[in-house]
Amino acid sequence: MADHVDRRQALIRAAFSAIAERGFEGFRLRPIAASAGIDHSTLHHYFATKEDLIAAVLEHVTSQLEGTMRTDMEPAARLRHHLDAIAAAIVERPELFVVLDELDLRARRDPTMAVDVRRDEQGWRAALSALFEEGNEQRAWSVDVDASVELVIATLKGIRLHPDTAAAVVRQLCDLFSSGDAS
Repeated sequence: MADHVDRRQALIRAAFSAIAERGFEGFRLRPIAASAGIDHSTLHHYFATKEDLIAAVLEHVTSQLEGTMRTDMEPAARLRHHLDAIAAAIVERPELFVVLDELDLRARRDPTMAVDVRRDEQGWRAALSALFEEGNEQRAWSVDVDASVELVIATLKGIRLHPDTAAAVVRQLCDLFSSGDAS
């Protein structure tokens, strides 16, 4: 069983690397299987479909970002911590965000991938919604919760394309919410 889990993880890492290095244009199952040390004919023992492997890559990437939303801080500090952590990851681990960009683009053309991406973002949207609702209740700001969630997500997706601006953009976004001018 441990060998099965190890090979499954090796396939996920190999698929992640393929997408990070070559995008979906370079996403080929034979080289991915070879990189993981298995024959391509046995890949279906680990993932029933190519889409299942891609969904596992999405989970692999987003699971590495889950710890950025703390709950032991007041809302403005929690937002700043979350955004600072994502901005730092964009600079320090750009391959994560290259893969997320590829998955987001594929989701625009692939309904199955769109469902996976939406499902994966639900937790993030819920955490941000709770944060903004709490900030409204504590009068840290007065914002439209849904619009604020979309603003944060759109900003973070946008700075993935320009990592050198991440820190300054995040600082400005946090300052907008801290001053209450984001509504």
